[in-house]
Amino acid sequence: MPKASKRADLLASAVEVFHTRGFHGTGIQEIADAAGAPKGSFYNHFASKEEAAVEALRRYGAGRRFDILGDTSLPPLDRIRRHFEFLRDETVERGFTRGCLVGNFATGVADHSEAIRAAVLEGLRTWSEAIAAALAEARRDGSVRPGLDPDETARFLLNAWEGTLIEARAGRSQAAFDTFFTMAFDVVLR
Repeated sequence: MPKASKRADLLASAVEVFHTRGFHGTGIQEIADAAGAPKGSFYNHFASKEEAAVEALRRYGAGRRFDILGDTSLPPLDRIRRHFEFLRDETVERGFTRGCLVGNFATGVADHSEAIRAAVLEGLRTWSEAIAAALAEARRDGSVRPGLDPDETARFLLNAWEGTLIEARAGRSQAAFDTFFTMAFDVVLR
């Protein structure tokens, strides 16, 4: 009877270990150990740690609850708020550790790896497009001002969010989140 592939287990472990320890603090052995696999099996599924990191970024992005942003049963601004509330709650539940894997890789690895830089950029683009689509709906339904540019505003919100995560982690406090929600929803998206 053939053995089941360990690729899914290795990838899930890569997401967790990279998110917890960072790219440079993670070794292939730690990923394999977390997956309950021998180190050699890692190379049956990934050519390098860098390749595993790119795949981990994609998997991480798939868990960012973009489905909330596309849920047309809710008003568009409610969807955007709920999306960021999910991300905030996840950070608080983890004790203000880890932050965003996309942001972590952008600041710690992207200057040294073209493949990871491209994956970070793709993740940000996908995320921004999902927010921009909800903002375009909000503009059409009149819940934001007519002159609001959905694409620029989405990129601004993501940049503000990543900075918010940095402050929240450094201060281990929700104060940065409170500021983000006030500025984003009471000022920028008013």
